Amino acid sequence: MALMIYSKPETDIFGKRFSDVMDEFFNDAVATRKSSFAPSINISENEKQFMIDVEIPGMEKEDIDVNLENRRLTISGERSFESEENGTEFHRVERHYGSFNRTLQLPESVDEESIEATYKNGVLSVKVNKSEDKVKKRIDIK
Repeated sequence: MALMIYSKPETDIFGKRFSDVMDEFFNDAVATRKSSFAPSINISENEKQFMIDVEIPGMEKEDIDVNLENRRLTISGERSFESEENGTEFHRVERHYGSFNRTLQLPESVDEESIEATYKNGVLSVKVNKSEDKVKKRIDIK
């Protein structure tokens, strides 16, 4: 699986141009009105397995779906905004609400039967073992 390193853009507003700050502000304002979002994902691997961590705090595990079909791992769910009806007025809402759907194409070297998913402290962890007969092996030259 070819992975690319992702780094989030800097959040230092003093190092940015004013127009960049304004663009980010208005893009975020429009994004909060959408009914969907994309949770942050970390993908890593070791010799034996691939690990996928998805940050989705504030959700119950029953509200999250994990599906694997033809080596396509799909993680989806919905986080709803629960405003209180007792006269509470929100001044700022930075959390994203709505539905999400993330799909990842897994390499041929995975053992689809070995998939495991756990949810703890707002992080969904998915582990998929590598298939030993499909993993590339280094051949020593004699």
